[in-house]
Amino acid sequence: MSTVLAAPVAAAGGTTTTTTATTKPTIVLVHGAFADASSWNGVVERLERRGYTVIAPANPLRGLYTDSTYIASVLDSIKGPIVLAGHSYGGAVISTAAAANPRVKSLVYVSALMPDVGESGMSLGAKFPSELGTATKSVPYRAGGVSGTDLYLKPDRIHPVFAADLPESTARVMAVTQRPAATTAFSETAKVAAWKHIPSWFLVAKQDKTINPDQERFEAKRAGSHMVEINSSHVAMISHPAAVTALLLQAATATDPAQPAQPALAATGTTHDARAETALTGIAASTLIAGAGAVLLGRRLRRSRP
Repeated sequence: MSTVLAAPVAAAGGTTTTTTATTKPTIVLVHGAFADASSWNGVVERLERRGYTVIAPANPLRGLYTDSTYIASVLDSIKGPIVLAGHSYGGAVISTAAAANPRVKSLVYVSALMPDVGESGMSLGAKFPSELGTATKSVPYRAGGVSGTDLYLKPDRIHPVFAADLPESTARVMAVTQRPAATTAFSETAKVAAWKHIPSWFLVAKQDKTINPDQERFEAKRAGSHMVEINSSHVAMISHPAAVTALLLQAATATDPAQPAQPALAATGTTHDARAETALTGIAASTLIAGAGAVLLGRRLRRSRP
């Protein structure tokens, strides 16, 4: 795990002392439905260049209780402080998985579900309708004596609803390689809400057709999150990895006093307009080497960025 050593400090009388090493937090990235961990590739590359240890585990996508239990076990294997991030349905998972882990210092939500106790993805979606209902199809499954229903994205709806700011060719690959989510991922209600006692950051994707941006704003304001808005589709970590990385760095440096403070985001419970995206991207661009963008669902594709 990466460590940062403070520079020697000259004490009175000319004696030199060295401050104690501080461990950087491990950053854990949890993907959402219809995806796999490769959706974070562009963000992972940027964080690793900054010296962070990053883990992007496989989210089982079998149900909120099963998935959050599994991610909690991953967190239990990590030593030291943790910054835990979730995209889309992954936000619901981290809200439960972090509840009993005092080493989780920050939660980061990227165009995500952020349910309160007693809420589910379905109940939140009913209050804030989106186009996701037009984009899914149900397929029965059987596994190990258990049967249920999986949800898939319709191939012709992935580009307009899920990833409108990515090339259509990338959306076609997403359609072929997508991982389905069991309906219980969205129907099971949250029993805990870690964001009530852990500081949180939230990225609102203003062009999101999968989760209503108004829902994202509602969730972030309710939680008192540090919130920023960017012009992005649902998959902001793929189409805008520098902006997502900058938000994660905000959360990471908030847990690490040895790190220089990043420029402030929007105040708690407030939003930025499109200028925030430029500012965040500028922060990342000045500190990170431009890297390859990631694609969703198990493959890395390359595409040039302006």
